[in-house]
Amino acid sequence: MSRFEAEAREVLLRRRRSLSHGTTAAAPADPSARWSDYEGQPEPMPEDVRRELADIDAALARIQEGRYGTCLNCGGPLGLQRLRALPEARFCVACSGSLQQHHGE
Repeated sequence: MSRFEAEAREVLLRRRRSLSHGTTAAAPADPSARWSDYEGQPEPMPEDVRRELADIDAALARIQEGRYGTCLNCGGPLGLQRLRALPEARFCVACSGSLQQHHGE
């Protein structure tokens, strides 16, 4: 693992801890529970947080596999500045822009 990958891994792990801190999925509902029991349940994790955690986990897997920093679409390099700004990035700037246009985002 390169020094840059080690630094990216640390940033990703810190971000993952930050997102996970205090956000736990609610337990399945118990039909015999009282109303006050439901008030004590933690809020379900928002979809955008779940998505970001999945992106972070995928980036950590790419680091582990030695594929970090490579565009998943074209196979080209993502670029150090892009990875420093967005360590969980999956696509290079060119592919990211064309994919957004293609999907109407």
